[in-house]
Amino acid sequence: MQQKTKDNKIFITGGAGYVGAVLTPYLINKGYKVTVLDLMIYGENVLQKNPNLKIIKGDIRDTKMLKRELPGHDILIHLACISNDPSFELDPELGKSINLDAFSPLVNISKKSGINRFIYASSSSVYGIKDEPNVNERMSLEPLTDYSKFKADCETILLKNKSNNFIPIVIRPATVCGYSPRQRLDVVVNILTNLAYHKKEISVFGGEQLRPNIHIMDMVRAYDYLINASSNSVSGQIFNAGYENQTVNHLASLVKKVIGPDVKIKYLKSDDNRSYHISSKKIKDLLGFETKKTIEDAIKDLKNAFDAKKLEDTLTNEKYFNIKRMNNLKLK
Repeated sequence: MQQKTKDNKIFITGGAGYVGAVLTPYLINKGYKVTVLDLMIYGENVLQKNPNLKIIKGDIRDTKMLKRELPGHDILIHLACISNDPSFELDPELGKSINLDAFSPLVNISKKSGINRFIYASSSSVYGIKDEPNVNERMSLEPLTDYSKFKADCETILLKNKSNNFIPIVIRPATVCGYSPRQRLDVVVNILTNLAYHKKEISVFGGEQLRPNIHIMDMVRAYDYLINASSNSVSGQIFNAGYENQTVNHLASLVKKVIGPDVKIKYLKSDDNRSYHISSKKIKDLLGFETKKTIEDAIKDLKNAFDAKKLEDTLTNEKYFNIKRMNNLKLK
């Protein structure tokens, strides 16, 4: 990796979200000055105060604020969105306004404000369902939902803006798992771990479906690589980022192994046998990025958080479940 100067100021949209809440302190510890823009709908105290951290409680649709706050930053990491299909489908108009309509103005203002490197968090769901064993970045996109379609649309918008002074990068993460100060318990590994720990029983629907996952610390490291890679190796590039493609059955067995033998696994039939899988060979070959953490590590981290009482009322507290929180907030 080519190390960029620590004088670089980084602007993170959604920096108090599930990944952002781990990425932000990681980058500050690396010596960067970070500005976080976030609606803070999952709690005001997710990020600890730091002289090198500026927190803006605000909305990415506020173009006046963006024009005021973006100048002086070198790198923008765009994490903010209405995450995952169920949350998006709660209010499709809201989802479109945040996930798609706000994107072109953000890119344009970023360019005019002197942002040099724009890293966009897309999703591996843009591929849809593929039969090929190694789903790579050159394959056609067949998004199945508006959430995924808008992710793909934003990729196109961003990459069209490539220039000598503006380096667009797209990353398509697998499903992130593990512990964060802004915890999510509505993604597959975290769901299974939460139920196994607190109910001693998990249900597996089908089970042979493949799911790509990545430990949250590896996800954070991937952004570090994109920040520090030479411009020539990343400008206009798209990277998948995942650990392994594992069946839901295998994920359930890992959860039982970590949480304890008293966990019961109920196997139920499912009409939804869709499998998702991605290849992360390109990011390894081009940038040298490899995951260091396993899915078992993510399960252990969650177990330790439960043991330490870092997470409360995890079966009912809406702040761990995007769709419940979105439903009650009536965000517009």
